[in-house]
Amino acid sequence: MREEPFELPVEGGSLRGHRAGTGRPALLLHGGAAVPDYLGECAGLLDGLFETMRYTQRGTPPSEAPPPYTVESHVADALRVLDPFGLERAWAVGHSWGGHLALHLLVAHPRRIAGVLCIDPLGAEASVFGAFEANLARALTEEQTARVHAIEERRRTGEVTEAELVERFSLTWPVYFHDPAKASALPARVGVGASVGTNRSLADHFERETLVRRLPEVRAPALFVHGESDPLPPESSTVTAALMPGALVETIPECGHFPWLEQPAAFRAAVERLLGRVRE
Repeated sequence: MREEPFELPVEGGSLRGHRAGTGRPALLLHGGAAVPDYLGECAGLLDGLFETMRYTQRGTPPSEAPPPYTVESHVADALRVLDPFGLERAWAVGHSWGGHLALHLLVAHPRRIAGVLCIDPLGAEASVFGAFEANLARALTEEQTARVHAIEERRRTGEVTEAELVERFSLTWPVYFHDPAKASALPARVGVGASVGTNRSLADHFERETLVRRLPEVRAPALFVHGESDPLPPESSTVTAALMPGALVETIPECGHFPWLEQPAAFRAAVERLLGRVRE
């Protein structure tokens, strides 16, 4: 699959990414938040179904853009990526935090978003975090769990370092895979300001129940794919989908948080089946 790099100027910096594939035009939104884009293989698997525009979000190399790092600024950036390509409407395809961002795009700009495909997303309700934390704790030692919590507390207070955020990934990364032997390389960079700011904005929106209140109003196609072994449990998708009229969900057995890496054939087949049930 041929990729075309692009650089999009934004105030105070630029967003860098790649355009590739054929099919429905789609923004491909990585998770993290505040890690470099890692969705190249996912874009390749979706070729023929989606023409993807993927980029590293603001505040993380190789993209360069100053604060604010908020849900709103990420939404605005995503729409800016569409504009140079002359796209009035596109799908939003997001993984993890990127799936959550896709849902915010949908409720904030329904005329610009043709549909959403959320892959193991951070859902609309904060209630799943308890199960997520419990799943992590079961997989880690007490010492590792304590260290993860300490780093999270430093992130909440804004005192965290990039080395600590990378350390957190090193502790938890294998847990995100049904088969840890299939784990991909963990992120080597994390944008500290973007991580702190985006997570604070997320917490604010969870408290205000932005998506819980607004998702029942949308009528665009909404598709969810979730690995059954993901420590971020499938309820993150099913509870969110239940808020949306006509939303469709598929789960993939023997699969963690990265279905295109652990179960590529099953992932592609699930997306094909879901899209086959959509009227656009």
